[in-house]
Amino acid sequence: MNSKQIIFTEINTAKLLDKELPELSSHEVMVKTAVSTVSAGTERANITGDPNINARGAAGVRFPRASGYSSSGTVIAVGSDVKDVKVGDRVALYWSCHKSINVVNEKNVVKIEDDNVSFESAAMSFISSFSMAAIRKTRLEVGESAMVMGLGILGMIAVKLLRVAGAAPIVAVDPNKRRREIALANGADYALDPYEEGFAERVKSLTDGGVNVAIEVTGVGAGFNQALDCMAKFGRVALLGCTRNSDFTVDYYRKIHAPGITVIGAHTIARPEEESHPGWFTHRDDMKAILKLIAGARLNLESLIEETHSPVSCSEVYERLVYDKNFPVVVQFDWRGIDD
Repeated sequence: MNSKQIIFTEINTAKLLDKELPELSSHEVMVKTAVSTVSAGTERANITGDPNINARGAAGVRFPRASGYSSSGTVIAVGSDVKDVKVGDRVALYWSCHKSINVVNEKNVVKIEDDNVSFESAAMSFISSFSMAAIRKTRLEVGESAMVMGLGILGMIAVKLLRVAGAAPIVAVDPNKRRREIALANGADYALDPYEEGFAERVKSLTDGGVNVAIEVTGVGAGFNQALDCMAKFGRVALLGCTRNSDFTVDYYRKIHAPGITVIGAHTIARPEEESHPGWFTHRDDMKAILKLIAGARLNLESLIEETHSPVSCSEVYERLVYDKNFPVVVQFDWRGIDD
């Protein structure tokens, strides 16, 4: 049995190819994909061959490479030992691929319990868990000020989740004017350009002396440095964006040590595998929380979706991802009917 899959065949090149599916094992689930979400930063690093793509330190980038990791669909087959889902269930997947049929371990499948949750929203639940984990790790208190540095998909979702969590005010930061406007429409109280003269002073004036919590998503050393300039005493900075280039300098004594700033590594792999506890949830439990918030109309992720494409158009979509600095915040592939 074959499926269609988006593959990065070589640097800066994506193609939709036929791939043979593996045999279903006793603990695996086969899911016919409805929607998958593009994670622009991670997938740009993968397709361009960024040598620092692997957070665990594996050397080198080899092609061809699979792509994508956050999707949704319908279960079409289950292994003999699968207990949590059955054929016909609507599910969200994590560590999946941009693929018409995904075969994954049952632990990587979360049932969509509420019919009001769309496939489009569910296909963003895994990537949303990244932003949620970063916020959890800061131990945000209701009424504390918050800042999001960088308004790509993770930053925009962080803005929405900070609103749900009771942060006030929320300051969204990005040099792109259009993204600042989107952030204001999706829960930010203020949206600032980090290159604006007096940026840090402006943030401090809006937050009564400094930010309590910062979610740094630029993945750029300068972004982290600027976030530190905006912090209140005893503030917490979560490093959610992947800062793959270590060539930058921080005045640790004046910016971290003296004001008592806590810096938190918030990569999504830095979480427990099995048992959630305060501040540290598993992927599954964070995804379940996201799906509950969507079902209860407390979180609207679909408002962030700017473009939806057929996987047949993947070559053009990824060419734009590589070269267009104004690539949309959220792009999804709709796989329904692709194998018909």
